[in-house]
Amino acid sequence: MLRIAVPNKGSLSEPAATLLREAGYKQRRDPRELVLVDPRNEVEFFFLRPRDVAVYVGSGTVHAGITGRDLLLDSGAAATEHLELGFGASTFRYAAPADAVSSIEGIHGKRVATSYPRLVKHHLKSFGVEATVVRLDGAVESSVRLGVADVVADVVSTGTTLRAAGLEIFGEPLLKSEAILIKGPDVDDEELAVLTGRLRGVLMARQFVLVDYDVPNEHLDATIAVTPGFEAPTVTPLHGKDWHAVRVMIPRSEANQIMDQLYAAGGRGILTTELLAVRL
Repeated sequence: MLRIAVPNKGSLSEPAATLLREAGYKQRRDPRELVLVDPRNEVEFFFLRPRDVAVYVGSGTVHAGITGRDLLLDSGAAATEHLELGFGASTFRYAAPADAVSSIEGIHGKRVATSYPRLVKHHLKSFGVEATVVRLDGAVESSVRLGVADVVADVVSTGTTLRAAGLEIFGEPLLKSEAILIKGPDVDDEELAVLTGRLRGVLMARQFVLVDYDVPNEHLDATIAVTPGFEAPTVTPLHGKDWHAVRVMIPRSEANQIMDQLYAAGGRGILTTELLAVRL
């Protein structure tokens, strides 16, 4: 039975559960459950602290898990990234009081507060910068004002929290992170083939919608030029008419623009349908 570690709380927990549910896997109803067996799919889920997922996967206790790229790299575990999951995006940046530090090289000899000490030490070392890394479990942005550090390294979305603390972002990002599926050191891709295929199918479905439309024969080529599909659209003659029905996948982000173009090209009865999963 495949053993999978899932975050039990935090920003990755709910999106991970939703992704697995859409992929056809059973998910817990009680947030206090720590283990969930899904016999139909021959999978056992273990709900762990997000920071612990990589440790358990790297030790071989579980076969695979969902965590953040930042948490994987900071863990030092033997687990490896297997699949990007398209949610939980974040950027890891340095910040300091205005005019105090403006480059990574300027961190040399200073104190850096962070919740990701291993990741920060590795990054500074790659630039030949020596600094004292202060590990904190939270409220990193307050460390400078409280005299614990000179610089902070933290996950940044809008930067509002850092600016409120009197800090300004500088330098290039240490890391661009997102949720990923990781696997253990002794797990080969074949063992994860079904899980990987299902997750990819859901991720693909989230990027596309199915569009159906009718079109007179004389405008068929023009509309197909707008919606060529991956290989070719499905085209079916309509009974008793010089019309065809067309079905094809289109990018979700461009759906309304494509519908406008189809109508202008002669398409009628245009409608889109949500996709749950796709296998190509």
